[in-house]
Amino acid sequence: MDNFVVILLTGLASFVVGGGITIFFYVQKLKRAKATASELVESAQKESVNIKREIKLEAKDEALKIRDRAEHDAREKMKEVRQLEKKLEKRELYMDRKMDVADKRAEELELKDKKLNDTREDLEHKKTEIAEIKDQQLEKLEKIAGLTSEQAQDRLKEELIEDTRMKVADTTREIKDKAMREANKEAQKIIVSAIQRSAADHTAETTVSVVNLPSDNMKGRIIGREGRNIRHFESLTGIELIVDDTPEAVVLSGFDPVRREIARVTLENLIKDGRIHPSRIEAMFEKAKKEVDEAIMRAAEDAIDEVSLPPLNKNMMKILGKLKYRTSYGQNVLKHSIEVAWLAGLMASELGLDGTLAKRAGLLHDIGKAIDRNVTGTHASLGADIARRFKEKDIIVNAIASHHEEVEMTGSISVLVQAADQISGSRQGARGDTLENYIQRLEKLEGIAESFDGVSKSYAIQAGREVRVLVENEKIDDNAADVIADQVAQKIQQDLTFPGQIKVVVLREHRSVSYAK
Repeated sequence: MDNFVVILLTGLASFVVGGGITIFFYVQKLKRAKATASELVESAQKESVNIKREIKLEAKDEALKIRDRAEHDAREKMKEVRQLEKKLEKRELYMDRKMDVADKRAEELELKDKKLNDTREDLEHKKTEIAEIKDQQLEKLEKIAGLTSEQAQDRLKEELIEDTRMKVADTTREIKDKAMREANKEAQKIIVSAIQRSAADHTAETTVSVVNLPSDNMKGRIIGREGRNIRHFESLTGIELIVDDTPEAVVLSGFDPVRREIARVTLENLIKDGRIHPSRIEAMFEKAKKEVDEAIMRAAEDAIDEVSLPPLNKNMMKILGKLKYRTSYGQNVLKHSIEVAWLAGLMASELGLDGTLAKRAGLLHDIGKAIDRNVTGTHASLGADIARRFKEKDIIVNAIASHHEEVEMTGSISVLVQAADQISGSRQGARGDTLENYIQRLEKLEGIAESFDGVSKSYAIQAGREVRVLVENEKIDDNAADVIADQVAQKIQQDLTFPGQIKVVVLREHRSVSYAK
């Protein structure tokens, strides 16, 4: 128990002593802390005073800098202001000078305006005087001329209109003559070149219809007993055999030229053979058909080779070759077609067109004449149908169909084929014509020319290639004569169909007659 108390007391004593020591140290520490805090406060106060002093110094420096900059900017601004003031002063001086010049100009303009007004008044006064003088002169002129002012104006208008008409006619004639000279020169160059280079055989061939006999005794053998040979021959060939009094000759007459050629070959072979009877006639007829067919193909091949074209369809070549036995106005149609092909091809080459296409169209343009005797329709439309059936190009079909203007032309090739056809058909000696048709054509030409007022007489000359028209001198002047020439030419184009061209020449003659007594 005593030990416990001792321990307890010892513990308490230790606690009190420890607590006291702790409190002592704490108090000492607190005192040191307060002393440190006081030092810190005093140091902070000193530091703040220094900072304030530095800030004030920096603020003063900055203020000085700002003031310096402001003063510098102000000085610069003042310089600019002074420069502007100088410019303004110069501008004011310039404007003052301008104003002075403008004032002087205004004064001058006022003087000029015044002068113009004075001049205008003088002009008005003179105009009035001129008008009065003009009226007086008009009155005098009316009295002298016996015409009123309106009548004089009407006469003047008529004279002006007539003068203008004459000038227009002169100008038109000059332009027309120049255009015709240039066009004719170029056209002649192309056509002459084409004709010179074509070198085609111009000899017109006709189908032979007369067969020569070795003697007149052969006529009896041809007729046969009771006419059986001639009847069989005619029924087989479809050609009429005329045996008349012509010495040593018989005549073959038929509608189809190919059939007539077959009959001619058949008869000549019978004459050479000497045996003439129905069975031999049949044999010779079949042989002649083969010979003519071969001749037709050779003619077509030769024509194609002559114009340097590629081969045609075989059936078309058969049709083309038949033209060898067809003539038109005495002109062999196949020769004519070859000539047209050359002319059309050469003209196309000169103009920069397809020469081969033009030659093909020219060669085939009259192919319808090979069948036109057996089928209804014009040879142009029939030829176009043939070309269309054998798949020819549209431009070739159109050239065939339009070369007599039955349909509208759709290309330059068609125009060239028509021109070549007219050149070939209208050249001198190419075609024959009956006297009756020739006279009718001349009468129509003269009738057209004489249908115009002022025409006294007309004459068709140069085989209808030129019309001379005589006009009445009192009614028709030179300019009106030019107009009549154009009108007659247009009327001929509308009313007549003709190859080539027809020249219209209007003649106006003035005769002065006097008698000495």
